[in-house]
Amino acid sequence: MNIGEPIWYNHYMTKNPIINALGTAVYIIIIVSVITLLSQTLKNKPDTFFDPIIFLSLLTLSVTVMAYLFFYQPLQFFIEGKKKQAINLFMQTVGIFAVLTVIGLVLLLFRVV
Repeated sequence: MNIGEPIWYNHYMTKNPIINALGTAVYIIIIVSVITLLSQTLKNKPDTFFDPIIFLSLLTLSVTVMAYLFFYQPLQFFIEGKKKQAINLFMQTVGIFAVLTVIGLVLLLFRVV
């Protein structure tokens, strides 16, 4: 690897807050869909020892994915000394995700979804 050449994982991470926020929303929709499907198919079965293990594992995975989508690129900017870019990207991603969340709440409130 040459000096100054981007690291491969930095190349694939987006600096677009819209994509980061939408990726978060899509991840949440997928997880909720899987949980809903599983709860429907397992509703008459008793809980097992492994249920809390799976849910804690899912929580750990989700925290990791959210950290990647929300914090990885801003942290890279911060480490590179681009503090203003870091704060802007983080705040824009959080702001866009907040707007998506409010839209979802409004749709739920008016029973559109």
